Amino acid sequence: MQKMTDLGRPVEGVMWMLITGIAFVGVNGIVRHLGTDLPAAQSAFIRFAIGLVFLGPAIWAARATRFPPSVLKLFGWRGVLHVAAVIFWFYAMARVPVAEMAAIGFLNPVVVLVIAGLLLGEGLGRGRVISIVVALLGALVVLRPGLREVSVGHLAQMAATLCFAVSYIFAKRLSSMASASVVVAVLSVTVALGLLPFALWVWEPVRWDQWAWLAVVAALATFGHYTMTRAFAAAPLAVTQPVTFLQIVWAAILGAVVFGEAVDAFVLLGGAMIVGAVSLNTWAEARRGRIPPQPEL
Repeated sequence: MQKMTDLGRPVEGVMWMLITGIAFVGVNGIVRHLGTDLPAAQSAFIRFAIGLVFLGPAIWAARATRFPPSVLKLFGWRGVLHVAAVIFWFYAMARVPVAEMAAIGFLNPVVVLVIAGLLLGEGLGRGRVISIVVALLGALVVLRPGLREVSVGHLAQMAATLCFAVSYIFAKRLSSMASASVVVAVLSVTVALGLLPFALWVWEPVRWDQWAWLAVVAALATFGHYTMTRAFAAAPLAVTQPVTFLQIVWAAILGAVVFGEAVDAFVLLGGAMIVGAVSLNTWAEARRGRIPPQPEL
């Protein structure tokens, strides 16, 4: 990992992260556009099944890899968590304003901090506690419970965020046992297989345009992970992390222009609090030479 005194290629890193944000907001927008015509499990399965095509070379390279049962168990549990996460996410995305989805999703690394601190022995120092508290206050600003209705869609996105966070913990453990390409390839296969029975249970006829849009979702998600990797390679996380706040801005613009959703100042404020807390923690962790958790999208 690059040192804090080595900014690498900051302009390049920022540009790659800007592209990443646009790609992921594009994913959100398309799933929002598809709405509730297809069940969440079916939409998620089609997205991951198509994604296997883009990950074909990595899956082929991983075919001969042999793992002990303990590692296979970790892969299996991560697959289960990810299956739940993507079903929750697809369900929420069709029902919750785009900007709110983006803001709540940034709680992912905050949940990881809590889990790592309380259950994995990493501890919760003052800096982490402050980051967690500010981020949770930001979530309250976004949701405003008691002042407005917190819908089932909001709860589904919170559940997705929790599942993605625990999945990250498993990924962190697996990263020391297998290459990144193998970890991604195995996840994609296990999630597609895990979603299949749920998709078949609720299967609805799929129009050609729905197939096309879900193919674009798979392509944009894969492209977004690629550009995010390029951003991390070009510059330290302390440089690229603050740029992720613009995802909420892009999402608010998309929601307003395409879906007629009101631009909610509270969502932007709460999102800024969450991303600001995550960014400050990223800066502090990077100074200590540690790689902080990043959102799994």
